[in-house]
Amino acid sequence: MASLYKRTNSDHWWYQFRLDGKQYRGSTKTTDKKLAEKIAAAVEADYIRKRFYIPGLIKNNHSLITVWNEYIKSLNNSKRTIDYKNLAFNHIINVFQSKNIEEISANDISNYQLSRKLEVINNPKNIGKREHDINFRWINLEITTLSHFFNFCIKCGYLDKNPCAGIKKLNELSRLKTLSDGDIQKLIAGATNKLTKDLITFLIYTGCRKGEALNLKWDDVDLQNNIIAIKGTKTKYDRYIPISKPLKELLTCIEKKNDCLYLFNDNGRKLGDFRRSFMTACRNAGLKDLRIHDLRHVFASKMVMNGTSLYITGELLGHRTTQMTKRYSHLVPDTLRKAVDDVWNK
Repeated sequence: MASLYKRTNSDHWWYQFRLDGKQYRGSTKTTDKKLAEKIAAAVEADYIRKRFYIPGLIKNNHSLITVWNEYIKSLNNSKRTIDYKNLAFNHIINVFQSKNIEEISANDISNYQLSRKLEVINNPKNIGKREHDINFRWINLEITTLSHFFNFCIKCGYLDKNPCAGIKKLNELSRLKTLSDGDIQKLIAGATNKLTKDLITFLIYTGCRKGEALNLKWDDVDLQNNIIAIKGTKTKYDRYIPISKPLKELLTCIEKKNDCLYLFNDNGRKLGDFRRSFMTACRNAGLKDLRIHDLRHVFASKMVMNGTSLYITGELLGHRTTQMTKRYSHLVPDTLRKAVDDVWNK
């Protein structure tokens, strides 16, 4: 029989019970103990029903749009990330708006992916192109968004499995935008304020992700030993970036405000984003189709073309797999050719 308990960091009642030797725990999402007891008993009965294939008396009908709104409210992501998820969902809801989440099958997802793929292929700009020359990145984003949503449904007990499981991603072209030295100077000069100039320069000199730069604290910068500690990264691993001479000149010119922990800040407040000021710099520099993340590729390209090994470049970028860094191998044909010549031309 299910029992109730409270966690130290939660006012809600939590249930726990054991079935076939397996422990089940979860939140009842209520502070009312009597209601929590009913919820716990219902959850346990539902697990027993599924375990012994007993048909339910009441069919669950969870509207896709209703549960999606629950999902969005549960997120702690930035506004921009949530906007992207909602934008991806706009395509999805057009197809599945008449279905409840329990009615969406893996076959439905596969058919959705195929129909979206055909839409992209038949886009006027893609007609006549070979399939591997077409980027299906946005479709992959839609499927990934849907998969995250279904994982949320499983966590809430609405579903038993994710219908997106096993759906393979479509071809996604690598974006390896880089800049000449002249374009780099134009971009920096195009920034209309010192903070944006400093951020652009910092990203080019370090190859950091935007979030890593904005979360960087003064305590992580060691100007004595010329090292920057990048903590809490996307890959969950800390890494260390040596401070070059021009980077040190940049860092020493950044004013350190006594009451602010963060290196890049807006009058003492942590900076949330700088996309608008970056786009202004791009327009002033006459550079089109440039994103903040492309500055990471600029750093990597400079390193590789200067003779730095792909392994070391990957370490500086914080890549956890060599596959990510291999994208830059085409920039060092002479190095690859020399490696072959050293073996066979003895």
